[in-house]
Amino acid sequence: MAGDRTLTTLGWDDITATADRIADEVRADKVPDVLVGVLRGGVVPAVLLAHALGVRTVRAVEVLHTTSDGVDAMKSAAPQVANATSLGILTGADVLLVDDVAGSGDTVARTVELVRTAGAARVRTAIFVVNAGNWRRPQEPGQALTYIGTFVDGWVVFPWEQP
Repeated sequence: MAGDRTLTTLGWDDITATADRIADEVRADKVPDVLVGVLRGGVVPAVLLAHALGVRTVRAVEVLHTTSDGVDAMKSAAPQVANATSLGILTGADVLLVDDVAGSGDTVARTVELVRTAGAARVRTAIFVVNAGNWRRPQEPGQALTYIGTFVDGWVVFPWEQP
């Protein structure tokens, strides 16, 4: 029932603290050449990380798994890619793929494939929030994802989604 679900609302202080922590982890492992944000929600964290890391090359790609905006939005059977060419050529690049939230893990997995197909030599992932209750990839999130901000069990509302 909708009233029984867990809803986590994050503020800008939460997001900037997460960005700073992830940036420290990334920096310790080597600053990437390129950041790729997953449109739409992953672009805001990607830009925050780009500034924190001093990376000027930021790209975006649209990979959607939800069919609409809003709490408990339905998901399509598989992530839908729009204009994969927006990644450009990533031949030999060290790429950090950034998204705001990972649920099932399908969108991240599909986007990693796209980045590798574009020629990236190294692909790491930074996910600000993992919805552990929805995860269904063969590996646990901590094994499948490189940098994780936090875990929740339920729907997340980010500050850029709030009126």
